[in-house]
Amino acid sequence: MDTFARTGEQRERLARLGELADRFAAEAHAADEENRISERFVKALREFGYPGWPVPRDRGGQGMTVYEMVLYQERIAQADPATALGMGWHVSVLSELVQRRPWPDETLDRIFADVVERGALINKMASEAATGSPSRGGKPQTYAVRVPEGYRIHGRKTFSTFSPVLDYFIVTAVLQDTGVPAEFLIPAGAEGMVIEPTWNMVGMRGTASHDLVLDGVIVPEEARARHTSKQVHAPNSFLLHVPACYLGIALAARREALKFAASYQPNSLDRPILYAPNVGQLLGEIDLALTAARHFLYAVAAKYDDGTYDPEQYPAEMAAAKSFAVQTAIAVVDKALRITGAHGLAMNHPLQRLYRDVRFGLSNPPMDDVTMRLLAQNAIREAEAMR
Repeated sequence: MDTFARTGEQRERLARLGELADRFAAEAHAADEENRISERFVKALREFGYPGWPVPRDRGGQGMTVYEMVLYQERIAQADPATALGMGWHVSVLSELVQRRPWPDETLDRIFADVVERGALINKMASEAATGSPSRGGKPQTYAVRVPEGYRIHGRKTFSTFSPVLDYFIVTAVLQDTGVPAEFLIPAGAEGMVIEPTWNMVGMRGTASHDLVLDGVIVPEEARARHTSKQVHAPNSFLLHVPACYLGIALAARREALKFAASYQPNSLDRPILYAPNVGQLLGEIDLALTAARHFLYAVAAKYDDGTYDPEQYPAEMAAAKSFAVQTAIAVVDKALRITGAHGLAMNHPLQRLYRDVRFGLSNPPMDDVTMRLLAQNAIREAEAMR
């Protein structure tokens, strides 16, 4: 399907990034089988400079917009969904640092320089077994104790995506003396930090979302995020990397279905099944669904960049774009498998991996019930205003 690139620069970047991603598509399959990160692809993205694209131009980055991020993340996911999801969390966390600036400028400038110069990666560790998704408001059991050096942190974080290749970890913990939640910036390799290889899921195996164990990690006072007076009137719009990833999976599934349909010709037919009416019906349904979902997602992204969003409505729009994208992606992969039949379920076929990966979209925030609640709240406010 056509890309949504709007400028020559976007098309040129997308072409170069797509060429790079496609070179490592085969490794995505191997990484899935071996339950590991696609190390060579991550290394190539670092060398390409992609991790630094969200950094502002005055700090050496490209000042990547939300629209561009969706464009590029969708393209990476077409070749390697797990790497796209892992890189997407880096992009969204980094962009949140740019927007909210929770650490002093000198700390953030040092991180930005590291990201631009060597492709350093960062992610936030908030999930825990006892609290479930942090989006549900669970209080961390990880805790921080004041010590003369600063803080000593103890705890275990689950779903620590990309943990083996991260350079910085933002860890949520409760201050033991006050019970107040806080965030701490911890460099990779800190004494007392261990990545326990617990990730053994059906899909998104290449994200290496292992447990992060913090056994008395010491950090200085300045590692704690400060409260900032900077007003932010919208959620982190770079979280749209999540629906972009899953629509990338759907586009990859569509491509596999087209390749199969154009080449498979049972001896009962005089031409490939591409021309069979039932296959044409499925292809039409796939393209109708993808066209709607992609236009929706890109419109929501553009609205943020253009500054035309309503702060009260926008969180629900972002959530709706995510839920609609994931539901669409799941349906598209299912239809693609209907076209390939059992051939797509062979363990050496990309579709069976895409089928497993796409299901994880249901577990990435916001979940569908949260989306429906946000939409309902907007509708209720509208109804109340009619009185």
